Amino acid sequence: MSRIPTDKLNEIEKRFEQLSADMAVPEIIADADRYRKTTKTVFDLEDIVQTFRRWKDLTSRYDQARAMLSDSDSGMVEMAEMEIAEVEPLIKSTEDELQILLIPKDPNDLKDVVLEIRAGAGGDEASLFAAEVFRMYTRYAELVGWKVEVLDISESGAGGMKDVSAIISGKKVYSVMKYEGGVHRVQRVPATEAQGRIHTSTITVAVLPEADEVEVNIEAKDLRIDTFCSSGPGGQSVNTTYSAVRLTHIPSGLVVSMQDEKSQIKNREKGMRVLRSRLYELEMDKQAAALSTERKSMVGSGDRSEKVRTYNFKENRVTDHRIGLTVHQLDQVMEGKLEPFINALTAHYNAEKLNSVA
Repeated sequence: MSRIPTDKLNEIEKRFEQLSADMAVPEIIADADRYRKTTKTVFDLEDIVQTFRRWKDLTSRYDQARAMLSDSDSGMVEMAEMEIAEVEPLIKSTEDELQILLIPKDPNDLKDVVLEIRAGAGGDEASLFAAEVFRMYTRYAELVGWKVEVLDISESGAGGMKDVSAIISGKKVYSVMKYEGGVHRVQRVPATEAQGRIHTSTITVAVLPEADEVEVNIEAKDLRIDTFCSSGPGGQSVNTTYSAVRLTHIPSGLVVSMQDEKSQIKNREKGMRVLRSRLYELEMDKQAAALSTERKSMVGSGDRSEKVRTYNFKENRVTDHRIGLTVHQLDQVMEGKLEPFINALTAHYNAEKLNSVA
């Protein structure tokens, strides 16, 4: 009665067990990069292995109950029928779970992300909303046990953020955050609005999978590095040392500035992490452009030019335009309670993937 490839799942289980054992090998523990990759792969396989083991337990119970149906004891037969009635729907739902887990994974799903938020149309109000959305994602990260490392912040005179970038690290961060990219729109009465009129402002959110050095090779000859004194809001000087760094990737024209740290070396390291991620995204965009419209729709591009969500403060409403989901709990959403949107978006795109491979 199985609808799943047991041979493939047995192989996955054996690999999971081997990698789990590898995590205790001293040589692997001593190699930070190898240990990190091994750990992430184990985490990635954990859900499917646990679900497969649950399925094996349920099918074993089912087979034992079926064997009892021929028993001469009517009481045993009745118990077997009750067991079958209980187990059959559980087997079906578990097989449904396994089918979803067996969908080809986005190769970036295990990666940490570089989160970039920029104020768009709306002046000071946009910068204030950018700061609020950054806090929203920071609160969500805290709730799920992720770590947020701020890379760079450009503050506005109104107390908001013109732009902010951070690395969010943890378990399967990109798989959860990848549909957050795009234009986020806010509708509310700004504090500076004397007439009480509702204004519409926008910010852009970019979620970039953090690229490893081996994935993006940046030649020294292709990189120009400039140093300058860091500054605060309004151009005021923060220090007189040349600790801030500007990295220019000459072939692509990409520019990354970093001044969050007092150390030039640390700012350069952070800048390189962002630059690698942006170059990786450019390459992914080139590949996506070569795919069919159907394929791009299936994977969900998260194009940052696409209006993805509206936050209406007067009505305490948040609407995701891609899936038509509206939640009248904006106050909770801004406190990091993003599960309704993240779960619905994941289910939506998983359903499209299932339809495409059916």
